[in-house]
Order: sequence, then C-alpha cells, then structure tokens
Amino acid sequence: MNNSESPQDMVPPVEGVAGGGTAYGWGDGSLQVQDQSLLRGTIDPTRVPTSELIHVWSMPNTANVGPQEMPRPLEPVSLLAARNERESIQIAIRPKVSWSGTNIAGVVQIQCTDLCSTSGDRLVIGQSVTLRRVVPILGVPDALVPIEMPISQINLLPGETSAIWISIDVPSTQPPGQYDGEFIVTATKADAEYAAQFLGKSEKHQLYRELKNCLDVIEPIDGKTVEEVVERVKSANTTLRRVLLSPSFSEFFSENGPLDMMDEDANLSIHVKLSLTVWDFVLPETPSLPAVIGISDTVIEDRFGVKHGSAEWYDALEQHFKWLLQYKISPYFCKWGNSMRVLTYTSPWPADHPKSDEFFSDPRLAAYAVPYSPVVPCGDLTKDYLQKEVEILRSKSHWKKAYFYLWDEPLNVQQYDAIRHQASEIHAYAPDARVLTTYYSGPSDAPLAPDNFLKVPGYLRPHTQIYCTSEWVIGNREEMVKDILAEIQPENNEEWWTYVCMGPPDPHPNWHLGMRGTQHRAVMWRVWKEGGTGFLYWGANCYDKATVASAEIKFRRGLPPGDGVLFYPGEVFSSSHEPVASLRLERLLSGLQDIEYLKLYSSRYGREEGVGILEKTGMYLGPERYTLEHTPIDMMRGEIFRTCRS
Repeated sequence: MNNSESPQDMVPPVEGVAGGGTAYGWGDGSLQVQDQSLLRGTIDPTRVPTSELIHVWSMPNTANVGPQEMPRPLEPVSLLAARNERESIQIAIRPKVSWSGTNIAGVVQIQCTDLCSTSGDRLVIGQSVTLRRVVPILGVPDALVPIEMPISQINLLPGETSAIWISIDVPSTQPPGQYDGEFIVTATKADAEYAAQFLGKSEKHQLYRELKNCLDVIEPIDGKTVEEVVERVKSANTTLRRVLLSPSFSEFFSENGPLDMMDEDANLSIHVKLSLTVWDFVLPETPSLPAVIGISDTVIEDRFGVKHGSAEWYDALEQHFKWLLQYKISPYFCKWGNSMRVLTYTSPWPADHPKSDEFFSDPRLAAYAVPYSPVVPCGDLTKDYLQKEVEILRSKSHWKKAYFYLWDEPLNVQQYDAIRHQASEIHAYAPDARVLTTYYSGPSDAPLAPDNFLKVPGYLRPHTQIYCTSEWVIGNREEMVKDILAEIQPENNEEWWTYVCMGPPDPHPNWHLGMRGTQHRAVMWRVWKEGGTGFLYWGANCYDKATVASAEIKFRRGLPPGDGVLFYPGEVFSSSHEPVASLRLERLLSGLQDIEYLKLYSSRYGREEGVGILEKTGMYLGPERYTLEHTPIDMMRGEIFRTCRS
C-alpha cells in the first residue's frame, strides 16, 4: 500500500485470501452491466442522469463488498437500532461507462443528509452519521477510511465496485421514532475540470461572515418585544437576500428570477432513501460482556517513534485507549516477555494518578488490567509497588472491574508454578483480586492426562478466578462446554471466559481477513450460546515491525492474515493520526450489541428462550452451523424489537 496515494486511487492487489471480495449469502446479481457502446462519444456528467453512468445499490454490514461485486437492484434502506447502538449499512457504486479522460472511470460526488423524524429530532451528519470508504487489504475489503462529510468526491476505477460504509450512532437520549434521510450520488467532472466551479477561500470567508451575522441578529430574541423581533427578521432578510444575489449564486438566476434547480438535481443524481427506526431500548453504557482486547505498546513505540515513558508515549496510549472505547471493548496494553510471560495494564499511569482513576471510572470500560510490576520503573516506585497499587485500587468503586493477566498459555509445571507464585502474592494483599489465565492445555509434564485440559481449574485453584480457554481446543465438540462449566465454581467467584488466537480456522467463527462477515460477527454469538461471561483477544495492532507510522501494513509471518490486527494506523491512508477501523472491528461491535439484545430477551423470557431465538431464526446453531446471509440477523433483532418494546 503506497501512502502517497489517496484511498480512492488505490488499485487493490489480486485477491488471494480465501473468501475475499465476495458478499456471502447474496446472489450473483440479476443486473447486467450496461454496454458502454450505448453512451458513445464525450460524456458530460453534468448533463447526463447519473443512473446512466453508474450502478448504485445497498449491501448489509456483513457483506464483503470487493472490487468484482456485481450490481443489484437499488432499494430503499430500512434499519433498526436501539439507543446507544451503532448500526451500519454499505452503499456500493460501480461505473457502467467511463466519462473521464484519465485512467479512472470517473468521479462521483457523494453526500448524506441528516436523518430527521417527523417531530423534528435529528441524527446529524458528521456527528451521529459518519461515512467511510471501504479499502481492500491484500485484495480483501477491510479498512474503513474516513472521508469528508457531508459532501465528498471519490474516484471510480473501470470495471470495479467501490463501497461506502455508513454508520449511524444513536445517542442514548435520542427520542424513539422513525428517522429518514438520503444518500445522494452524483456523477461529476474530475477535480481539474471542476475546480473553477468551487468557491475560493476569500469568497467562502465572505459568505461565512454574512451568514454568521444573520444568525447573530436572529438568535438573541428571548425577552424581546414583538417590534424588536420584527426588526431583527427584516435585518436577517436583507442579509440573506444579499448573499443569494451575490455572484457566487448567479448561475441559479435568470432574467425572470431564480431557477428552481431541485427538479434538475433530482433527475441527475441517484437518491438512496435511508430510514432508521429507533426504539426505546437503551443498550447499557457498560457492556454486559467484558471483551478485553490487547494493544501492543511495543508496536506503538516502534511505529510512532515514541520512547517508553515519554510524554509522547503517554499521549499515544491515551489516544488509542479512548478511540477504542467506542467499540464497547475494554482495551489493555501489553508487553511480551520470555516464555509468554506478559505485562498487561489498562492505564500506563500509577494507581494514584488522576488519569488512572479517569480511565478506570469510565462507564464504557467493563474490565481493566492491573500490572503486576511497574509499567515505567522509576526508583522507589518499584519497592512495595504491588502492595501500594492494590491498596489504592481496592478503595475505589471500580475495583470490581479489575483483573490481573500474568501469563499467556502456560505449557509446563514451571510456568504454572510461576502463575501460582505471582497470584499468591497478589491475593496476600487482596484476597478478592481476580487473576485471569489463558490456556489450551494443562502442564505437559504433569500427570493430568488424558483430560488435562479439563482439569486445569482444579490444578490452578485458588490461584486463578477467570479461566479463559481456547475456542480452538473446543472446536465443534459442543458437549465439551458442559464439561468445562462443570469444573468452574461460580459460588467461589470463578468465571469462564474464552478466546480465539490463530485458530479456530474456517469455517469456525474468528476474525481472520477474508472470512465471511457473519463469521466475524458469530464470534460473539458463540460466546453467548456457550455461556461464557467474558472474552479475550490477544492483539489488535500486532502488525509486523515498522519504524515509520505511514509504512505499509504487513501481517506477521506464521499467522493467518489479519490475526492480531483489528485496526490500522491512520497515517497509512492519509495525513490523519486517528486509527482506522477494520470491517472486523465493526463486526466485533455488532456482535457485542447482539448480546445486549439477547440478554434483554432472556431477561423477559429466560435463558433457554434467549438461546432458542438464535436457533429459531437460523442465525447461530453451532460453530459450523450459522447463517451465511444477513436476513436471519434482521429476523432476530426484529423479533426482539417486536416482543420487548415497551
């Protein structure tokens, strides 16, 4: 990936990852691409209906819309969302002909309006409604690169489909109701040809001053007499008339007065109707299921050139932490040691620092990792560090979120004993502390065989409270889940969590690049059905080493593509320093939101019915039996909306 190119100019490599670039569960499309011979000669896109130049259609957020995606009929978009929920849809665009003299098919202007209810409430573009361009990684649609709002231009390549990802974030206080808006696509001339039609900076500034003056006159009318209000309206009317009669808008006037351009615009542009039903259910601010996701501090230090413990380092970690909270996950930073020993921490500051209290108290955070040793060693800080940290945190109301993650996948007696030793020290200061241990087998040199995996809780007790097992080991042996749960002692505050790492492979749910969209989302469906109370993922930014922020993203050798990577550095795609989400991260969020729906349903009708609705809709029956299409997801959500709304 070349950082000198803008996302719309990138030519994706040939697809080589299984499953990449196709919309699973959707037909091959019944529309035929229009023969370019039907539009011969030079094409002026400002005089030809856009529908004759491009195909536009919508796709669900579980579709992998690749460059070779074929057109479908354009239909209105109808969505459902609770409050404090994000719902997304994709708009696909594919050229029928080329109207540019360059190596691109042409340029389209895309625009999205606010979504408005009949009562006047709004979901505002740029705030609640955001637009991102879907950019392929290794030929597979994955990176979601922000574009300008409310209006932007993108280049279309000949014979290739592009996709725009629309996300709608519904605030927790948004009034329920139906919200309607439009996504508008208009074929236009290339920037070089079109530049003369845009306002210069000085003209923009003048218009800004005029309109601001108009607002300043109108807004402060509380307590004013009727006469004063009338005078202010007259003044505003004069200002607006002066703006409308300025040379900037001369093209909209004729000798007989202003031209009505609305009909012409409607004929030239393609309008996609967007309708969102917001219902009264409010997703909890603190996620019901903790999804703890690792962020490598070493990768941040190397790629962004920040020294461990420097002011820039703290800033970089804080930016990543706060950005990731929107995905309803609980980030922790990690540094890997020898033999899979890990130093994990959610706050890089000591427990008595105000920033730590700010991080841990954030209601969006469901769980936080406490480091066993200082993150930034500093003189006397190391002495009695653990005891002091625990004493401070235990006095806080957020202590119930705390856990210690000491070792990743211990393999032998020596490593298991190291966990025992560290946990004993922690519990000496805080008997109620939670220690989390990930594992896929018992100690290889201990006499626990043949079922040593199932016997790990008994081997580690009381030195571990959260037993986090690999879904890879469980595989499709769903009966094993009952055996694992039989070993857990909830009455002693023990929990069972799960994780994925490298495996399980296709067709099981995981977050590898090129897997189906429903396969990504089904990771959380599996957690819900199996009865786990938490989830861990080892890494979200574990790219191969680079020392420049804008360096090409390379996945680590020996890992499936995308494993350990859920977002990308913004600098790879533009001058922005904000991380760029992957489709897989968005689907992780969708899966967590699905759990809130299922939890609501179970609270009304019982856990058995909550699991039953997954099977009844055909959404998820097991790790090899889940929907490849989006429709069952809408059926599940619609049924819960119908039966649980107040």
